[in-house]
Amino acid sequence: MQSANLLLKKLLRSSVLPFAAQHGMKKDLFPLSRTLSLSRCLKQDNSCDPSEKLDLDGWKKVMKSGLQEAVSETVSEHKELSTLAAAREILEMWRLAGRLVPENISEEQLKTYIECPSKSAKKKYLKYLYLRELYKRNNKRKTDGKRERKLESQEEASKSDETKRNSLVCLWANSMDRAYSWRLAQSMIFGQPLVFDMSYEREMSAREVANTVRQLVLSEGCNRRSVDPFHIHFCNFKDNSLYHKEFIKHYREAWGRLLITVTDQCYTDVFPKDKLIYLTADSPKVMKTFDHDKVYIVGSMVDKSIKTGCSLARAKRLGLETAALPLEKYLLWHSGAKNLTLDQMMHILLTLKDTGDWKKALEFVPKRKYYGFVNKPVDELKKTLNLINTLKLGKRQEEIRKQFAKNYSKKLTHK
Repeated sequence: MQSANLLLKKLLRSSVLPFAAQHGMKKDLFPLSRTLSLSRCLKQDNSCDPSEKLDLDGWKKVMKSGLQEAVSETVSEHKELSTLAAAREILEMWRLAGRLVPENISEEQLKTYIECPSKSAKKKYLKYLYLRELYKRNNKRKTDGKRERKLESQEEASKSDETKRNSLVCLWANSMDRAYSWRLAQSMIFGQPLVFDMSYEREMSAREVANTVRQLVLSEGCNRRSVDPFHIHFCNFKDNSLYHKEFIKHYREAWGRLLITVTDQCYTDVFPKDKLIYLTADSPKVMKTFDHDKVYIVGSMVDKSIKTGCSLARAKRLGLETAALPLEKYLLWHSGAKNLTLDQMMHILLTLKDTGDWKKALEFVPKRKYYGFVNKPVDELKKTLNLINTLKLGKRQEEIRKQFAKNYSKKLTHK
């Protein structure tokens, strides 16, 4: 078979090459690279194309390049592993010698340590890792100690509670709850109404609504524990609203048993307009005394996110009387907005209802917002405050002295 193949090749070359030279055919009719032709006995399975050939030179080049890449990769991996192992051993020796080296170090941290450009950078990096590990260890020890102390205190409290519990304590708690509920039931019949306007949901985010409901829960608890509670009304309250969902989160099953009035009607439909007073910090009218015959309305909102004049505009739209607390009359105001939280408003209104004393009521205003209570006339205090502000602004001393001399001469003439 081989001799027959060689004879066929010679005949083809002798017959085709002159024909190609005469007719100007390309020389790459027969490639010069070595090729492997398969005999028919080996090509019995692949009967589709008997003239298939394999380029041995290209195949060898591909195999050699693949081998070189694999060898280079394995060599680089071995080098990296050897350098990492050597660095880890050196760090372990330094740690045993007493240097600031962390006990546990990962491969990424080792690589960053090796890639540091200088010895000082490596020392700083090791010190940073050591301090961070020490900080984590101390935090873990503190949290474990706190957990153990908390468990011990809980066990001691449970033991002491078991010894202290008796029939008198349980009877006192039950009787106080009954007294509170009895007062609230009486206030629902004979008490003075207090309305919370629940129509500000669209102007607040979900987080602000949650803060508002938290303040309302505190207000309801304060009202329940008071001697003469209000009859609380939640007006413009809609089912399946954000207010409703947050109240259910706080009260759960007790929401249906609260001694308050919840309605989707507006307060103008429940009460006569001439008895309604909307309490807002933007009102030009200042509240002088607490009127027991009026129905006060408080907007259920977080004032930080609401634009100024929102509640005042709503009251004017409904044609209601408005009023603001006399904060400047009784307090030497320091800084910040004059809007108060809902639980602070509840404390102020309850003390005004019980005592009628503005100084006792305004003690519930946060002390960071004012210097103290007003003891002098308001005009003199404003002048002194203006002088303080001019000193803060850094005006000239001559102008300050002139202004002070004028005020002082006026005081002497009045005397």
